[in-house]
Amino acid sequence: MGLEEEIEEIEEEIANTPYNKSTEAHIGRLKSKLAEKKEKLEKQQSGSGGGGGYSVEKHGDATVALVGFPSVGKSSLLNSLTNAESETGSYEFTTLDVNPGMLNHRGANIQMLDVPGLIEGAASGKGDGQQVLAVVRNADLIVFVLSVFEIEQYDRLREELYDINIRVDQEPPRVTVRRKHKDGIKITSSTDQDLDEKTIKDVLREHGYVNADLNLQENVTIDRLVDGLMDNREYIPSITCVNKVDLIEPDYKETVDEELRERDLDPEEVTFISAEKERGLDALKDRIWENLGLIRVYMDKPGRGIDWEEPLVVEKGTTVGEAIEKLGGEMEERFRFARVSGPSATHDQQQVGEDHVLEDEDVLKLILRR
Repeated sequence: MGLEEEIEEIEEEIANTPYNKSTEAHIGRLKSKLAEKKEKLEKQQSGSGGGGGYSVEKHGDATVALVGFPSVGKSSLLNSLTNAESETGSYEFTTLDVNPGMLNHRGANIQMLDVPGLIEGAASGKGDGQQVLAVVRNADLIVFVLSVFEIEQYDRLREELYDINIRVDQEPPRVTVRRKHKDGIKITSSTDQDLDEKTIKDVLREHGYVNADLNLQENVTIDRLVDGLMDNREYIPSITCVNKVDLIEPDYKETVDEELRERDLDPEEVTFISAEKERGLDALKDRIWENLGLIRVYMDKPGRGIDWEEPLVVEKGTTVGEAIEKLGGEMEERFRFARVSGPSATHDQQQVGEDHVLEDEDVLKLILRR
């Protein structure tokens, strides 16, 4: 029996086992075994050139993946947002390869990737699904692109991403495990656990832990515990846009809003667009910027003044020292102090050191040794 068949068999057993306290430990062992076999299959596929043709080098200040099923309008959207040109049509699999474009917004260069339309079963290797989805794992933000007539596709997209170990809009589990040489498995927890100790220990043993210290900083489910023990999960934020709104009557919007709410999507936080008519695109650009967590820092350059045209784009929480590191060159060695004006400063030209945390639209002047 091959790995694919073994995975399918385990998934079927999990699906057919009713979840209750008496089956909890058994399901935990099954899910652990499933995670291990999926990881093994992934390594086999990547080792045999499974990712060929879909490796996209990251460029710019951040990378965004447009994720959606065939013919929802991702290629048209990419063309409208960026300088990319992708052949589009009204049939499935129009985009035959990953198509990158660069969105210039608020001084940032944001790489946009239109991956081939996802298909149900892609995560299990159907078609080029595994290679396509692997591209998404390198993104800083996922934009779900839905057709206004097929909101239910959101469910399947999330499932496909989950199956290739992408955890959308989640923080990594607060789980730490340390191997040791003796004394079995010891569990410490900062909160009450719904899982019993036997189930937790069974899950660890299934992952090869015989002697270990496990520390839990949250009330974990079996899935969260398994995720915390694996090192191949990607945790990526997402936003959602609904395309083709130019094709609906105004009263149909209520139906769409209800379908979104059923999926825990607040219609106020979803961007409604028409890529074809170029409606709603400014709002989408702003939402992409906000969810990437980027800020602009304007450099006050000696003899040239403030460069308002090309800011230094960095992540929120960046310090002066980290900004200098991104600038490169010999500035790190020559740095004396900096002067900052703007939101992070208590007054204009505030003198600060490397530990000062910058905010959006700060003006930064570096004072260097000669």
